[in-house]
Amino acid sequence: MKFSVLLPTRNRLDLLTYAIETVRRQDYDDWEIVVSDNASEQDIAGFIRSLNDPRIKYVRTQAFIPVTDNWNNALMNSSGDYIIMLGDDDCLLKGFFRTMDSLIEEFQNPDSIYTNALLYAYPGVMQGYPGGFLQPYGYAWFFRNAETPFLLDRTKAQELARDAMHFKMSYTFNMQHSVVKRAFIDRLSDKGQFFQSPYPDFYATNVILLKADTLVVNPVPMVVVGISPKSFGYYYFNDQEKKGVDFLNNLPDQKTTRRMEHIILPGLADKTSWLISMEMIKINYGSEFLLTVDYNRYRYLQMLYVYGRFARALENKDPKLAQYRREFDELASKLTVWEKMVYLNILRIAALGTRLIPISLRGRLINPILVRIGRTPQLDLPKDVRSYKNILEVFEQIDPHRFFR
Repeated sequence: MKFSVLLPTRNRLDLLTYAIETVRRQDYDDWEIVVSDNASEQDIAGFIRSLNDPRIKYVRTQAFIPVTDNWNNALMNSSGDYIIMLGDDDCLLKGFFRTMDSLIEEFQNPDSIYTNALLYAYPGVMQGYPGGFLQPYGYAWFFRNAETPFLLDRTKAQELARDAMHFKMSYTFNMQHSVVKRAFIDRLSDKGQFFQSPYPDFYATNVILLKADTLVVNPVPMVVVGISPKSFGYYYFNDQEKKGVDFLNNLPDQKTTRRMEHIILPGLADKTSWLISMEMIKINYGSEFLLTVDYNRYRYLQMLYVYGRFARALENKDPKLAQYRREFDELASKLTVWEKMVYLNILRIAALGTRLIPISLRGRLINPILVRIGRTPQLDLPKDVRSYKNILEVFEQIDPHRFFR
C-alpha cells in the first residue's frame, strides 16, 4: 500500500525539515512526499535535492496562491493509494504508516481513517506556556472510552457534519486527522476539486463524514498538529487574525462575497471562512442530504464577538476602543430590526451582568458558558509542559500509546 504525504509549504524551511524527517524515519518504505512550495523566497528546491530521495517530489507554484489551491496542487501531483495532509509544522508519530496499513487491511480498504492526534505548541507561542506544551487534541465524543479502532456509524458521522453546518465544532476539522483513499477522492470529482473554500480542511473533512461508506476511527494519536511561530494557529490564538489571513492568503473570492453579502457580518474572519465552507458543502451536497446552513447562528456568533470585544474595551478603557466602536457600529448597521431588538439587547444585559462579577472569577464562570453555546470547543485537556525544543523532539520521545491510556 502506497501512501502520499501532501506537504504544502511557504518560507518555513526550518520547520519543513522536521516534518519530512518524521516521514523518513518511519518503519515503512512505500510512501512519497509531495512538497508543494507556494512561491517561497527560500531555497526549498535545493534542500529537497540535497536529500537525494526519489520518494520526495518537489513542485512549485509560479506565484503566491491561496492555501486551498496549494493543497490541491500537492494532491494533483501525488500518486499514492491513500493520502495524508501534513502541515510543514506538523509531524507523524512513530509507526504511523505501519498502523494505517494494518487498519486498511483489517477494515478492507476503508474510504477514510480518522485518527486521534496530539497538539504541540512551540515554546513562546501560547500565552501562559513559555516552554510550550503537548496535549491530546481529539476531543470528539467518539473517542471517549474507545479502546480499539472501529467503524463509525454512517448516521452518526453525518450528524457530526450537520453540527458543523450549525457552527458547532463537535470534533476537530484539521485535515491531519484523516487518511483518505484516492479512489474515494476520485468519486467526488464531479463536484469539483477535493479541497474547496477558504478553509479546505473544514470543507473536506465534513464531506468525508457525509460521503464515506466506511470511516474507521483510530483512538490512538498517530499525528501531531503543530502551532509554531508565524503560523495561522499562532496568529489566531494571539488575537492577530488579520496576519493569519494574510499568511494563508485565504480571503473569500469576490463572487462568493457578493452572493452572500446579505449574510456576512463583520467579526471573525474565521467564522466567515467557516460559513463559506459550509455554503460550498450545501451547494454540492445539500439536496442529497437535505442540508441547511444555520445563518442565524453564524450571525449571532459574530455579534457575540464584536459586541463582546467592544464592551470589554469600553469597560477597560482600551486604547483600541475607537477601532472597536467603529467595528460595532458597522456590525449594527447590517443587522435586521429583529436582531437589534433581541440579540443586541440580550448582549447588553449580559455585559452589564458581567460587570457585577469580580474580575478574578470571570474566566471561570464565563468560559464554560461560551463553550456550552458553542463559540469555542472544550480543549482544557491535561498538558505535558516539559520543554520540547521542536516537533522532531516530540517524534523522537513520544510513544503514541502513552497519550492513549
